[in-house]
Amino acid sequence: MRRGFTLIELLIVMGIIGLLTTLGFTNYVTSVKRARDAERKSDLKQIQKALELYKLDESPVKYPDTASFPSANTCWTSGGSGATCPAGNVYMRNVPGDGSVSYSYARDPADNLKYTLIACLENPDDPEGTACASCTSPKLCYTVTEP
Repeated sequence: MRRGFTLIELLIVMGIIGLLTTLGFTNYVTSVKRARDAERKSDLKQIQKALELYKLDESPVKYPDTASFPSANTCWTSGGSGATCPAGNVYMRNVPGDGSVSYSYARDPADNLKYTLIACLENPDDPEGTACASCTSPKLCYTVTEP
């Protein structure tokens, strides 16, 4: 009586394990992309709320110029922006942004009460994404405008 497995049986089992590992890794990568996209969308909504607070403090009422909008990872107050929060009304303690993507902000030069915020998305199947030229592959943007 023979004991053990044949080479064919071992190769079949290893092939099945390899296939399952590949499928699991692919699902993991897709989930990570979706999570990062969800974080970007949330960041834009937080920035939008801070822009509304800024607008209420301005006289005359307006959104910030593109040049005066703070960069990522800085504090944004009515006293300015920087690494530490200066005196004034705090709009955001830390302007969101990660190293892999930057958020773009542009105020309409013709209208002080219109702006556009854009974040590039990673998931090519995102239903809220729109085609745009400013993003690289998959060339999808999530856009937020004034409420």
